[in-house]
Amino acid sequence: FLVLMPLPLTAGFRRSMRLCRRKSRTNQQSCSARCPSSCYSTVAAPYEEVVRYQRHPTDRNRLIILVGPAGVGVNELRRRLIASNPREFRSAIPHTTRVQKSYEMNGREYHYVSKETFENMVYSHRMLEYGEYKGYLYGTSIDAVRTVLDEGKICVIDLEPQ
Repeated sequence: FLVLMPLPLTAGFRRSMRLCRRKSRTNQQSCSARCPSSCYSTVAAPYEEVVRYQRHPTDRNRLIILVGPAGVGVNELRRRLIASNPREFRSAIPHTTRVQKSYEMNGREYHYVSKETFENMVYSHRMLEYGEYKGYLYGTSIDAVRTVLDEGKICVIDLEPQ
């Protein structure tokens, strides 16, 4: 399994390429002969090899956090990742102060807590992340993440920066 990640192009690289292209129109000598250090040595390897992380059997599973603004699909990516291999991936059950709906069960969709309890968790640094939406508090506790990791699964959560 191999993933290729593009390296960022610096202004110096772009400037060097422009100079080489401009010179190559007037002179048929190859660009690599004229500017070997700045142009083609970088062009030859514009990607950096990234290899799959191989977890040692004695290592704990890791937490995967998908971060992105609303509408870019991090929630959908999280759902698809979990659906692709539910034996390996699971999402932590978040906490909320909103009222539980009739079809919901505490501990399945959310951990329903009072605003005071939620705020105490925040002040005692027991929340990994939290925020407010439509007057209700939502967040992921460290204990909820540990529960998933203790089951031997990889915990996947998605965050929207605010």
